[in-house]
Amino acid sequence: MIELTENKFRVRFAPSPTGPFHIGGARSALFNWLLARRYGGQLILRIEDTDLERSSRESEENIKAALRWLGIEWDEGIDIGGDHGPYRQTERLPIYAEYTQRLLAEGKAYRCYCTDEELEAERQELLAKGETPRYLGKCRNLSADEEQKLIDAGRKPTIRFRVPENQNITFHDAVRGTVSFDSNGIGDFVIVKSDGLPVYNYAVVLDDALMEITHVIRAEEHLSNTPRQILIYQALGLPLPTFGHISLILGKDRSKMSKRHGATSVDQYKALGYLPAAVVNFLALLGWAPPGEQEIFSSAELIELFSLDHVAKNPAVFDIDKLNWINSQYLKKLSEEELTEMALPHLKATGLIGEELPPERLDWLQQVVGAVREYISFVAQVPEHAAVFFNDDIIMENEETAAILRDPDVARVMDEFLARLAQLDAITGEQVNATLKTIGKELKLGGKKVFMPVRVALTGKMHGPELVSLIPLLGVERTMSRIRHSMALVK
Repeated sequence: MIELTENKFRVRFAPSPTGPFHIGGARSALFNWLLARRYGGQLILRIEDTDLERSSRESEENIKAALRWLGIEWDEGIDIGGDHGPYRQTERLPIYAEYTQRLLAEGKAYRCYCTDEELEAERQELLAKGETPRYLGKCRNLSADEEQKLIDAGRKPTIRFRVPENQNITFHDAVRGTVSFDSNGIGDFVIVKSDGLPVYNYAVVLDDALMEITHVIRAEEHLSNTPRQILIYQALGLPLPTFGHISLILGKDRSKMSKRHGATSVDQYKALGYLPAAVVNFLALLGWAPPGEQEIFSSAELIELFSLDHVAKNPAVFDIDKLNWINSQYLKKLSEEELTEMALPHLKATGLIGEELPPERLDWLQQVVGAVREYISFVAQVPEHAAVFFNDDIIMENEETAAILRDPDVARVMDEFLARLAQLDAITGEQVNATLKTIGKELKLGGKKVFMPVRVALTGKMHGPELVSLIPLLGVERTMSRIRHSMALVK
C-alpha cells in the first residue's frame, strides 16, 4: 500500500499549458485525484508555464475545462488559491532566485559560460567514444579572472548544479520498486537558463517541496529526471516526497501514442460525444488492474479500489475498441431524451435536421435516436445510423445487396406486404413482425427470404435498425413509397 506521511497526503498535477490537453495528461491527473480522494488528501493544480514561447492562458483554460468535464476537481491551486501560492511558475521567479543564490553561495552550483556550439561539440565527441553525453565540467572551477574574461566577451551564463561524484542515488518508487542511478553518469546540469528562467528539474523540486507535496505521481518519462531532482532536494536539505512513475501509453501497434492511433486530446473525445464518466472509467483501467473481472466502475468505486499496488510497470495500450465498448455501456444508461439532446448538434451539423426543431417532431426524433442506440459507440455516430430515417432516396450499397431484390420470390413478398400496408393508417412494431411472419408462412418462405428483402428495399443496406423500429417510424406512406422506388431500381 502507498505510505502516508504524518497523516498528511498531498499530490499535485502540474501540466504545461502548451497545447490541447492530452489524454495521457488526463490519466496522470486522474490517478492523482483518485489517490487524493481515497486517502483523504489534497490535489493541487499547478501550472508549469516557464516555456514562454509555447505557453498560453488559452491552453491553461483548456486544461482546467477538460479536468472539470472529467469531474476532476482540485483542492488548492489555480482558480482556488491556498497557502502555498502562487501556483503559476512564472509568478514564482523571485522564489527560485532566492534558492539559486543560496546554492551559488554554498558552492553547490556555478555559472557556466559554454556556448551551444561548444556543448554540441562536446556531446558529439562523447557519442563518438560510445559514452553517454554529459557536461564534463569545463566551467566547474573557473578562477575569478577567467570568469571576468568570459563576461567581458559578452557571454551570458547559465547556472549549473554541481553533481557530487561517486554517489549512488537510490530511491523507492511506489510503482517500480527500488531504483538506482550512478551520479557519475549525470554530469553537472543546468538549473537556470541564460535568460534567468529555471529549468523544469529545478523549479519542480522547489515547487513540490514548498507546496508540501508528499507523493509525486507522474509519467514514466520523468523517471530519468528523478536522480537530478533528488540531488537538488538533498543539496537544499528539503524532505523527499514518495515518487511513483506510471507507465507510458502506447498505441495498439506498441508505438508511442499519436494522432495516427485516433483522437489524442480530451477535447476531441468530448466533441465526438464520449461521456466523461466513460472516459474516466477507461483511463482508470489504462495501466491499473483492479481485482476481479469488473470493467464498469463508478467514480465512487474507483476511489474505493484504486491503489498504486495494482498499477502495471509495463506500458499501457490505448485500445480504442475498449474505450468504445465502455462508452457504449454508458450511452445505454441514458434516456432517449438525454441521448437526443447530446445528438442534436451532430444531427444539425450533418444537415439531417434544421436549427429549429418543431415540438411535434421531437418525440419522433427521440424514438429514432433510441432505435440506433445499440449501433453507436459515441454520439457523433448517431447521424450515420439515423440517416436511413431521413433520406427516402434509396441507393443500393453494392451489387450483392441489389441482387437480393431480384430474387424471383421477392416480388410476391413485396406485393403482399404493400397490399396489407395499404389497409392501414399506421403500423406498430408488433404488427410489422406479425405481418411479415404471416407472409412468410403463406408463401412458404423462410424468415430471411422475407425480412431481408424488406430491409434492403427500405434502406439499400443489409444491416441497420430493426424493421420493428424502422417501419413504424417511417410510417405507412413512406414505407410503401420506398419499397416501390427500390423495386423499380432493380428491374
